[in-house]
Amino acid sequence: MLKNYNSGERLPRTSYIVLKMSSRNNILRQVDWVTIAFFLALVTFGWMNVLGASYTFDQTSVFDFAYRSGKQLVWIGTSLVIGAIILSLDWRLIDLSSYILYGVMILVLLVTPFLAHNVKGSLSWLQFGPISVQPAEFAKVTTALALAKYMSRYEYRLRSWRDLLVPFGLLILPMGIIMVLQRETGSALVFLSFMLMFYRQGMNGFVLWAAVVAVVLFILAIKEGTIIALIVVGVVTILAVAYLLLQRWRDNRKWKRGRLTIVLVCALACCAYCAVCNFAFEHILQPHQRIRVEVLLGMVDDPQGAGYNVAQSKIAIGSGGFLGKGFLKGTQTKMNFVPEQATDFIFCTVGEEWGFVGSSILLIVYLAFILRLITIAERQKDAFTMIYAYCVVGIFLFHLTINVGMVLGLMPVIGIPLPFLSYGGSSLWGFSILLFTLLRLDAARFEKMK
Repeated sequence: MLKNYNSGERLPRTSYIVLKMSSRNNILRQVDWVTIAFFLALVTFGWMNVLGASYTFDQTSVFDFAYRSGKQLVWIGTSLVIGAIILSLDWRLIDLSSYILYGVMILVLLVTPFLAHNVKGSLSWLQFGPISVQPAEFAKVTTALALAKYMSRYEYRLRSWRDLLVPFGLLILPMGIIMVLQRETGSALVFLSFMLMFYRQGMNGFVLWAAVVAVVLFILAIKEGTIIALIVVGVVTILAVAYLLLQRWRDNRKWKRGRLTIVLVCALACCAYCAVCNFAFEHILQPHQRIRVEVLLGMVDDPQGAGYNVAQSKIAIGSGGFLGKGFLKGTQTKMNFVPEQATDFIFCTVGEEWGFVGSSILLIVYLAFILRLITIAERQKDAFTMIYAYCVVGIFLFHLTINVGMVLGLMPVIGIPLPFLSYGGSSLWGFSILLFTLLRLDAARFEKMK
């Protein structure tokens, strides 16, 4: 016999089973099936492009587990199982275990460099028999949950920079471990995508402007030289001071020293930043990272070296034309001209085999998917789910923008996968856990309203 907490009565076990089945049925009704449809469409199209990128004419079966197309089917199948398990969990368990999962993942990230094999200079992959796992892919999920848990506290308000200290600490800790100890810059930079969530929660827009200014000054300093960058800072400072003087003269206002102080402090900070940009570029970035930035900015022309990937990806995409060459008919991919064509450069296969039309439709589907996630975020009544939802939106948007921009030569090559399309178990599992956790929390919004 089990107790009915609403009436105090004792219920027979059969009634308990009926209640559990009813709860499962409620989840099936409340889950956002539109988002799941997007997920299924993207992973299916992703499998087709993994097949197109890795298919060989002597391949006997597309379902053969000896080939990437067969292995990707395994990753997709296990992702569906993981998604089903997450949807069956009690949403309170996700909330209560947020800090625990974050702490466990930090320990895993710290241990990984000592157990991982060196893969192209990176120490971020753990080997479990025939399976390789990258913990950094799952750290994004646990960090998002920890941030949501902390920032959804009843007494928390984002009013000043002091309120960002702990959230930024939760963010920088895994990011620093991945970048410094694991030497995996691409995966570490993905954590910057959480800035979208901070901005949505009320972070001053000045931080975003400061980030844009930092990027512009960095490019000026390493491409044109520190002196040119300092001159630009000086000119902008003079214009800002002149604007303050003009405003005072026009409006007959008293001189506000606070504004002048802010301008001068920002100018000094920019000058100091310009002075250390070249040092950071030469001594902090790895050689292969420096050459990629130099190729992107046109400082070095290296089509046979660091610029080879991007040059070949442009050729592959351009050769697809308007309608593409057709499924499994891509010559650039069949000849293996494009390195990493099934993983980081999977968009090349899309461009070559499906052309401009297919690539555009894919990007429209991604846009609709991200807009759907924003809709899910905005309809939440509790801060925990809304904050987590915007973390998810930021991660997907960052991956999409950087990956496609990287393939088109608009972004530096930092090696991050295209969500649900790129080959690999870790990335697909990570994205699936990220998405289905959101769907489970979203499905519980009706329970929270009772």
